[in-house]
Amino acid sequence: QVQLVESGGGLVQAGGSLRLSCAASGSFFSINAMGWYRQAPGKQRESVAVIRSGGISGGITNYADSVKGRFTISRGPAGNTVHLQMNSLKPEDTAVYYCNAAVAVARGSSYLDYWGQGTQVTVSS
Repeated sequence: QVQLVESGGGLVQAGGSLRLSCAASGSFFSINAMGWYRQAPGKQRESVAVIRSGGISGGITNYADSVKGRFTISRGPAGNTVHLQMNSLKPEDTAVYYCNAAVAVARGSSYLDYWGQGTQVTVSS
């Protein structure tokens, strides 16, 4: 069983910063991509930032246009944690943020998506 546990959400004023963290635990073989998604009230869940294994700088990253230059995604050295540094926060960043990981539970098995329980981020104007 794979579990993703998020931490770091909260209430912050516009222009402030927050750092979200997510740790994967349980029994698994490897993790490929890890990322952060968010869902605001009345809206669909959207991708915020994803980091995939590979590249020369520790991972291949992809960001939503709305957060480029403000948010930074990174993975811990063991590969089972992911962080999202959020700077210059705006009220429109208010949402529940979910951690996602593509996990292979055994050698040769397919990568399946796992989700955390979500953490609330509220940015006041």
